[in-house]
Amino acid sequence: MSTSVREQIEALRATIRRHDALYYVQATPEISDLDYDKLMKQLKDLEAQHPEFDSDESPTRKVGGAPIAGFVMVEHRVPMLSIDNVYNEAELAEFGQRVSKQLGGHPCEWLVEYKVDGVALSLIYEEGKLVRAVTRGDGRRGDDVTHNARTMRGVPLQLTDTSRKSKGDLFDSDIPSLLEVRGEAYISNSEFAQLQLAAVERGEEPLKNSRNATAGGIKLLDPTQCAERKVRFFAHSVGSLEGATFKKHSDFLKRIEQLGIPSVPRVSVQPSFEAAVEYCQTLMQDLHTLDFEVDGIVLKINDLAVRQELGSTSKAPRWVVAFKWEKYEAETRVADISINVGKTGALTPVAFLEPVEIAGTTVSRASLHNADEVERLGIQIGDWVIVEKAGKIIPHVVRVEVHRRDGTERPYQFPTECPECGTPVEKDEGGVYIRCPNPSCPAQLREALRYFASRAAMDIEGLGTKLIEQLTEQKLLASFSDIYRLPARRAELLTLERLGAKSVDNLLAGIEASRERPLWRLLTALNLRHVGTRTAQLLADRFGSMDALARASETDLAQTDEIGDVIAKAVQAFFASEYGQRIVAELKELGLNMGSEAAAAEAAARQTDGLFSGKTLVVTGSLVRFKRDDMHALIQKHGGRPASSVSKNTDFLIAGTDAGSKLEKANSLGVKVLSEDEFLALIGEG
Repeated sequence: MSTSVREQIEALRATIRRHDALYYVQATPEISDLDYDKLMKQLKDLEAQHPEFDSDESPTRKVGGAPIAGFVMVEHRVPMLSIDNVYNEAELAEFGQRVSKQLGGHPCEWLVEYKVDGVALSLIYEEGKLVRAVTRGDGRRGDDVTHNARTMRGVPLQLTDTSRKSKGDLFDSDIPSLLEVRGEAYISNSEFAQLQLAAVERGEEPLKNSRNATAGGIKLLDPTQCAERKVRFFAHSVGSLEGATFKKHSDFLKRIEQLGIPSVPRVSVQPSFEAAVEYCQTLMQDLHTLDFEVDGIVLKINDLAVRQELGSTSKAPRWVVAFKWEKYEAETRVADISINVGKTGALTPVAFLEPVEIAGTTVSRASLHNADEVERLGIQIGDWVIVEKAGKIIPHVVRVEVHRRDGTERPYQFPTECPECGTPVEKDEGGVYIRCPNPSCPAQLREALRYFASRAAMDIEGLGTKLIEQLTEQKLLASFSDIYRLPARRAELLTLERLGAKSVDNLLAGIEASRERPLWRLLTALNLRHVGTRTAQLLADRFGSMDALARASETDLAQTDEIGDVIAKAVQAFFASEYGQRIVAELKELGLNMGSEAAAAEAAARQTDGLFSGKTLVVTGSLVRFKRDDMHALIQKHGGRPASSVSKNTDFLIAGTDAGSKLEKANSLGVKVLSEDEFLALIGEG
């Protein structure tokens, strides 16, 4: 009987550990919180009835234990060094050049991750059991905070190999005999907001910020008080290690996640330092998706042998750098929330804020991105919120100051119908966006027309946002084709407000000029899902004509350079649709440039015989004679590849006035710099 109970207890512990890993590591929970609580209660009851099977590593021991008398200083087996910081792209480029020189120019992989704004912590496991947790301290010695680490979410007391088919195996021969995992303790933004509310309800001052709350929680003597702060842990580094070897840091991260320890989200391995720097922009654009504070991005060499070769200074390793930014934030109030319907029908909620100055600019609105973001923030109309511009980029709402609510706030309900046309909205399958499926929706039409006429697409001079609104209201524009029917309606245009004869003639001249725009511009303007300017250029070069594109199979499309299955499916679906066939036929009849199949052969020849065949060119600064897109078209015409950032793979930089950091980087890398006139002279158009 006792053996059966023991097996039941061990099985419950293993099941709970598995669900902990699914929730905290993989973010893919299989059961509800209620079902999880039932499992935990069942385990607690069995342990209470059978104290002979008690274990310090049981999940029920995550919260509990008596307060300690004070902290003990512990010496780190491997010093916890700080890392060097840079604050702009020029400094980041200098770091990359320095490392490249030290490695003799040999390329290597770089790992990129968010720099969590938390408290550094080292977790030490022996034979799979958590035996000690130590703060950074002075880098040589830190405080033993094991009693509090045991309460943290994402800190398993017992490592369990979740990659094994048998979830009941608690020990495994390949779990390292000694494993020191380093990372950041932090409190999520949403839970920090609840902590502030609880403090105010107790009559206390609200906590200043999540990092201070985390640091204070870790240094509490009573672990139950630390548990109340719901401190979490993300791993990012390895300290001491025995009983296992790894060639790459990415392998180490994958392994500890299998053992139940979460690493920093969105980690990416890039093939070069230049690619890693480019990926930083992606991470910065996605800051609004995070529920934890970030104060930079860390770039580190992935190969552990290369790290060993580079070594460290007395203060910091030579193989890692933190690209940090100043955090500019302010508190303001949400005056209203409204919906913007985009050109693809996506409904984007926008918070209208009481104007507040952040980093020298007045901020009065911030995108809330999608319905999931609204739900995650728990934002209401009238709420006080913290708005941040990290690195002076687009502002985003960090969290709601729940403790400042006074009862006048109004919950926001995401619409079930399009606010413009009343069509029931639909959520993308497997996605986060909610869309209006009506292609005739007035809001979609306005946004689509605005994009069609924009500089990135057909570049129709005079057809701006205000005029498009006026023309759609007057029923003069109801489709892309109607733009090219406007010359026949000159008399009606002259009756509109703020449109004199000269303005009308300029508009019509701009429309006429756009008929001859190259095929890639028309493809861009048609607003196909997932097709921007770069993708449109690749498709136009490969197929040459609109007819050839319309005939192409999904397989043919996917075989184009840089075009994957998702884009191929979207393009094929457009040309197969009644709407796509109709709009292409109408535009062809109206005399727009549909390309030619001979153009595809010419494009292929340019790739091998052009002046800049196989060369990468970057354009920067203000140009005198050309717009940026036109210069890119010239580069492609002569076989070159336009790129957005300078790297060691860049062959030429075309620099206009006010070239800035890209010119500095090009000079430092020895990239050939051309003026606008020098470039034109080279291609024979000077």
